[in-house]
Order: sequence, then structure tokens, then C-alpha cells
Amino acid sequence: MQFRRLSVPDAFEFFPRAFPDDRGVFVAPFQEEAFRAAVGHPLRLGQSNHSVSRRGTIRGIHFADTPPGQGKYIYCPRGSLLDVVVDLRVGSPTFGEWDTVRLDSSEYRAVYVAEGLGHGFIALEDDTVMAYLCSEPYTPTGEHGISPLDPALNLPWPAELEPVLSPKDLAAPTLAEARESGLLPVYEDCVAYYDKLRSMN
Repeated sequence: MQFRRLSVPDAFEFFPRAFPDDRGVFVAPFQEEAFRAAVGHPLRLGQSNHSVSRRGTIRGIHFADTPPGQGKYIYCPRGSLLDVVVDLRVGSPTFGEWDTVRLDSSEYRAVYVAEGLGHGFIALEDDTVMAYLCSEPYTPTGEHGISPLDPALNLPWPAELEPVLSPKDLAAPTLAEARESGLLPVYEDCVAYYDKLRSMN
């Protein structure tokens, strides 16, 4: 499996090979050897998540207190979505920058989002399924979000789609507000945690 680094450091896109035949298709969206080669350590599995979303649904931009944070390995087994990674780490050279990847059930590409980065997506069609492997279990008190509609971020949500958001995501602070309140991860803390994970490899 091939991979590439996204423009947001510590985020990666993976390209698994699909094997179609007259029965259907077989694909392995997560492969540990490729993951280790890209990230430098194995993926600890603390929880797996599955969501189904109608067209226009935006989930995110979410992140967790780091350390330990919550690394996420994401793919789309049905439908299609635009996946967004945002650098929320205060002190990062790319703070506030973002990158996107289209995930769908045609190519089965996957994205890894390291601890401390923000993650979100928009469903491009009805009944879009997102599956993601998380390095840590969900911790309500340690989970946060910033507004996916923050005009300062100017995320590239398709103009033809009417955004559908949860009340929690609608009420989320802007990036500037989250930074002022001390809510965001600190880049040095995140890098130290990545180094710790690699040293345990």
C-alpha cells in the first residue's frame, strides 16, 4: 500500500489496492506495515467508530486533549465524503492550515490524523458511511470542537450542499476563540507525545 504526507504535518493519506471480481470487491483499507512506515509507530486501537450521514452533513471539526489525544484512521466503506484535517496545535509552523482528501467506496483511500489535529468531514451523498479506528476511547470531558463554519478558516465545503450540523457543532467556538480560551493542544506537547509513541515501537 502506498501513502503520502498531507500538507498538514502528521497527517497521511493511504492508497490500498482493491481486488474486484464477479463476486464484488475485496480491499484492506488498513495495513499495519504501511502505517508503521508512514507514522513510525503502530496504531493502538482503543475504539472503532461508525457513522452514517445524509448528504450535506458536516461532523467536526473535532479534537481531543493531548496527551493522550485521539489518533484516527479513517476510510469510507459506502458513499463519498470530503475529509478535512486542520492543524490546531498552538505553536505549530502550520497552525490554522488545513488539507482535504476525498474518501469514497470506489477507491477506499484512507486518512490518518495524529493526536492534536482537528478532523471533520462533509457527506457528499446520502447514506455515506465513515469508519474510523481510534487510538484512545472516547472521553467526554476531553473531547472538543471548533466551528466548521469559521470564516477565518474558510474550509472548502461544497457551495451546492446545504450544511447539516449538530447543535454542539453549531455552537462550537471559532479557532481564535478556542485559542484565546486555552482549549487548543500545544504543538510541543503533541510532538513529545509522538516521540514517546515512536520510542515504544
